[in-house]
Amino acid sequence: MLDTDRRELHRGSEPIAVEPQVLDLLIYLVQNRERVVSKSDLIASVWGGRIVSESTLTSRVYAARKAVGDSGQSQKLIRTVARKGLRFVGTVGTRSSGDEPEHAAGRPPDELHEQSQPDLSLPDRPAIAVLPFVNMSGDPDQEYFSEGISEDIITALSKLRWFFVIARTSSFLYKGSAVHMKQVAEELGVGYVIEGSVRKSGDRVRITVQLNDVATGGHIWAERYDRGLADLFAVQDEITEAIVASIEPKLYAAENFRARRKPPDSMDAWDLVMRALSHYWRVTRHDNVVAQALLEKATTIDPRYGQALGVLAASHTFSAHMGWADMAATIPIAQRAALAAIRADSEDPWAHYALGCVHLFTRNFADSLAEFALALSLNPNFSLAQGYNGLALSYCGRWEEADAAARRALRLSPRDPFSALYYGIASYAQFVGRNYEEAMRLARAAIDLRGDFAGGHRVLTAAASMAGEVDIATDALQELRRAQPNISLAWIANQMPIKQDTDREHYLEALRRAGLD
Repeated sequence: MLDTDRRELHRGSEPIAVEPQVLDLLIYLVQNRERVVSKSDLIASVWGGRIVSESTLTSRVYAARKAVGDSGQSQKLIRTVARKGLRFVGTVGTRSSGDEPEHAAGRPPDELHEQSQPDLSLPDRPAIAVLPFVNMSGDPDQEYFSEGISEDIITALSKLRWFFVIARTSSFLYKGSAVHMKQVAEELGVGYVIEGSVRKSGDRVRITVQLNDVATGGHIWAERYDRGLADLFAVQDEITEAIVASIEPKLYAAENFRARRKPPDSMDAWDLVMRALSHYWRVTRHDNVVAQALLEKATTIDPRYGQALGVLAASHTFSAHMGWADMAATIPIAQRAALAAIRADSEDPWAHYALGCVHLFTRNFADSLAEFALALSLNPNFSLAQGYNGLALSYCGRWEEADAAARRALRLSPRDPFSALYYGIASYAQFVGRNYEEAMRLARAAIDLRGDFAGGHRVLTAAASMAGEVDIATDALQELRRAQPNISLAWIANQMPIKQDTDREHYLEALRRAGLD
């Protein structure tokens, strides 16, 4: 029984304790039970239009379901309608004081009283709970540090809009409790659980963290970090950044594995994007084409799927950058997809990253840097945006900033499939700065990772030529022609968006000396 005047909820004669915000949500769903209530509707009604994180909304829906004896798995009373919202589907009888209830047609009244174990169904994105890290120091005064690490990871993961992160208020209920991972997953409705420990001794701290897949009960990823504590909060930020940057690709890999186990006809847009990303990260011409086909199919299923449109746009700009596709024909396609992505979801980092690439290759440098900055503000751990931000800076002649950005991309994601590009960007930045030996070293690092990476061969050829290393430049040019058969001075002049005339002539002269025509 829900008394909206007294704001009380009872099961039989027993009162049920419900937070005011959860009660507001429940009342709104019941009063609007004839329609699907969108997230915007809930935010406008329950939160007065204030900005609310996805995890906060999820925890309130979970609490409302639990209060009425429902669960995300059964959804007997509060049903999730994919990508639309929620609807209260239980039978509702209304009465004034002293009247008998009159039950509406639909679900039998007895079902309203059925109890079920709290067990939320998984949303259409990876759902993650971050448990409070265990303080192993034996010093209660260090609790704030271990809790701070956990909270920072929750906050950082929450910025990645394609992940579904449980709020701190829910996951921290397990602090100090010896609970099984599957129990946590069932009660919070997640597929992944992050747990860890902190041990502080003297001026050193050791943090261990692991990402667990509930379905298999196994560890997807685990790492240990040892740091000095000269600056406590800087260490906390550094470790949080490293953990989130490592977790993100592992989650994508796990989700792609799940998608591959489904029959092709049963895959939805999310599954298609996961499969597309698995090809995109392989950084080959063929895989890029396969990724585009999967993304086109995803956007056909869901034309307003922001991330799908953003990755599609990014794949087209990448094709042009690598010389796999004609720049003039490809960039308009990428621009349409990038703008559609921003219209669909203006807070998706991929959308702004893709538009930043479009602006870069159309020589709108200020707009390009602004879009990359926005992508990084939305996801500070987006190594690809960080790397291409470095590329834009290098094309603008700001080589020191470009080098720092490329190295930051490498630090964020040291095992990134795009690492060869980040080394290539750093090498070109050093070439712009006339540091030819360092440019050669970084170009070789890029080539060691990907022998077919034309950008690394281009910079090695140019840097060796300017350093007077004639034999190295000759061999490098031969490899460049193998990696990029269409390479020419005209291609460099027309396709590479180098802002400063002096920088362009410097690059062209270096390649001309090496024998390129």
